Amino acid sequence: MDLPVMPPVAPMLAKSVAKIPDIGHVEPKWDGFRSIVFRDGDEVVIGSRNEKPLTRYFPEVVTAVLSELPDRCVVDGEIIVPDAGGRGLDFEALLQRIHPAESRVRMLAETTPAHFVGFDLLALGNEDLMGRPFGERRSRLVEALAGVGPRVHLTPATGDMDTAADWFETFEGAGLDGVVAKPLDLLYLPDKRAMFKVKHDRTADCVVAGFRWHKAGGGKVGSLLLGLHDAGGALHHIGVTSSFTDARRLELAGELAPYRMDSLEGHPWAWAQPAGGEEAGGDGTRRPGGPSRWNAGKDLSFEPLRPELVCEVGYDHMEGSRFRHTAQFKRWRPDRDPRSCAYDQLDRPLSFDLAEILQTRPS
Repeated sequence: MDLPVMPPVAPMLAKSVAKIPDIGHVEPKWDGFRSIVFRDGDEVVIGSRNEKPLTRYFPEVVTAVLSELPDRCVVDGEIIVPDAGGRGLDFEALLQRIHPAESRVRMLAETTPAHFVGFDLLALGNEDLMGRPFGERRSRLVEALAGVGPRVHLTPATGDMDTAADWFETFEGAGLDGVVAKPLDLLYLPDKRAMFKVKHDRTADCVVAGFRWHKAGGGKVGSLLLGLHDAGGALHHIGVTSSFTDARRLELAGELAPYRMDSLEGHPWAWAQPAGGEEAGGDGTRRPGGPSRWNAGKDLSFEPLRPELVCEVGYDHMEGSRFRHTAQFKRWRPDRDPRSCAYDQLDRPLSFDLAEILQTRPS
């Protein structure tokens, strides 16, 4: 491979802001794996946010790149997996694609094929475009990706604030988690938070049914395990909250002590350890524990608590029945009955067709 921009390249990042800035360019915020695709003829490398290649995990994306992207190019974008009906994103299925077994990688490429959505152009032919303003890179990207499809897509974009506000509300129904705004004069700055992202800001009251010790030890709590009840009363593990100061982690250990259980017997997530992982049980209930998909040596076991504590957390986006990202602890809610903490309190975005987003004519 001999391109004017060579792998690895750390992607340019975005910082969170409270409202959409009116700076001339807004795109949907895709919920997938951030990837920079390098193509030089028959050679393809798919870089990731941590600069480690994802190439081996997505053979169908490599095939799509070879058939749909220009012969020599470097394109920044996102790898996504549509759900079974093709109407929304399926991040859980995307997570499953990172697997060490070649046979499983090939099988999943057939059963849950991924797509690539391009939103920036770093190089084309023999030209390095990273030092050019984003407005120029976007125009060149629109031209370069004019004929792509069906597995490679050009992200839609708008300079109209009313349209951007509408996208922020409606596109969530297809599994997207906000919008990204980019200054038109912005050069490509690897690993710098030079763009702006706006995500949904919501709260939920959750049952605290367990915790994990901090990896540094010292009797500090690392994270709280959160749960919500379904309509039948079963308690599902929906995520964690873990952003605490060292002093607060020590305080939490004391606050949780009266609720600790000597064993998992009688706990709603009793079967979760030591096997299983964060999977659904026979009754469909999500429970935590077991090995990490990303790090075989990482211990995800937890300390069970009587499910009597309730806390309010902030969250931005649901992925199926779980929080997509780590929730933010806000306060204890001693006034809430844990049995009342159910899924029905969550905002449910109206359904929106992913195909309609991918077919939206970009500006």
